[in-house]
Amino acid sequence: MIGSGRERFRALALVLPLLLFILVTFIAPLATMLVRSVHDPVVADALPETLASLAEWDGEELPGEAAYEAVARELVQARENRTLGQVAGRVNRLESGLRSVFTRSARSLRDVTDGPWRGVLEEIDAAWADPATWHAVRAAGQRFTARHYLNAVDMQRLPGGSVARQPEERRIYLPLLWRTLVVSAVITILCLALGYPVAHLIANAPERRANLLLALVLVPFWTSLLVRTTAWIVLLQTQGVVNDLLLAIGLIGEDGRLAMIYNMTGTIIAMTHVLLPFMVLPLYSVMRAIPGQYMNAAASLGAKPAQAFFRVYWPQTLPGVGAGSLLVFILAIGYYITPALVGGSSGQLISNMVAYHMQTSLNWGLAGALGGILLAGVLALYLLYDRLVGIERLSLG
Repeated sequence: MIGSGRERFRALALVLPLLLFILVTFIAPLATMLVRSVHDPVVADALPETLASLAEWDGEELPGEAAYEAVARELVQARENRTLGQVAGRVNRLESGLRSVFTRSARSLRDVTDGPWRGVLEEIDAAWADPATWHAVRAAGQRFTARHYLNAVDMQRLPGGSVARQPEERRIYLPLLWRTLVVSAVITILCLALGYPVAHLIANAPERRANLLLALVLVPFWTSLLVRTTAWIVLLQTQGVVNDLLLAIGLIGEDGRLAMIYNMTGTIIAMTHVLLPFMVLPLYSVMRAIPGQYMNAAASLGAKPAQAFFRVYWPQTLPGVGAGSLLVFILAIGYYITPALVGGSSGQLISNMVAYHMQTSLNWGLAGALGGILLAGVLALYLLYDRLVGIERLSLG
């Protein structure tokens, strides 16, 4: 028993660094993202008295003098605490233009010592006489909220509490998500169409030739993703190699050069090239285990080549097809660098919007909600595959 306990402790000690690495680099960031998508305490921490005075507000008329007095005092305090910019940014996301209202009001209130505060604030900016401003303050003051997920599906919560679609000019995320799913499906189909014969060739080639072909498939893994992507810019641009070749063989004229970069065409071509090895390798690992005698036996029984393929060979490769397709589709959904470099404005995917909100707009809650939706989609796809095919049939080699 003592020896068995020592063995278990030794095994745990060996695995512990890997568990800590996964916890720090994967689980913790993922959990932080999901928490940020529903938890936003910035306004609640900065304007607690204002929000308390708005708790019983009916939302139709302007709030009472207590709310004006509280917001005046807390805006000045937030400016002194250097949190005013964060507060103004949160409220501005709900009602455009309020960032300047908050910063101007806080700056003007420094020398004001008495009220009536409603008149003071309305004199500073007329927005304080608009109930929409107070609705935005109250909504932004919710510590736990679903508004980021509503925004991520182009919905909004109205002042009365009902949920409605965003105005048509602000509906950007659902079309972008739909485009991401369609592009990922197209790339998966292209990778399968290109990767299946390549994997079949490698699996049935003599060992020496198969090793050479397999090394050629693995070359992209040894090359920087940035280098591979920028190489396609050189190849596909209007004055690039592909257009020059088409012009040289007479397929197009000088005025008919094709626009294959900085659009969806460039995104699909470059991503198919980058993700193709993730389809070839699972297919190859399955195909090399299929005895060649099966096809010979089918032919000896009178099956035509097409019949032998679809009734004997193809069903045995389905675990590799499923594994490669699932892997390519999931990677394509979250791809960022390639669409950012070669996609232009029409070739961007949902991952580019997540990066924008993380790096530029600093709306981490919305970025977390978009990431959460992608995560839910990937999990749903995984569960669907398990339901229809069975995850035990998944083969990655």
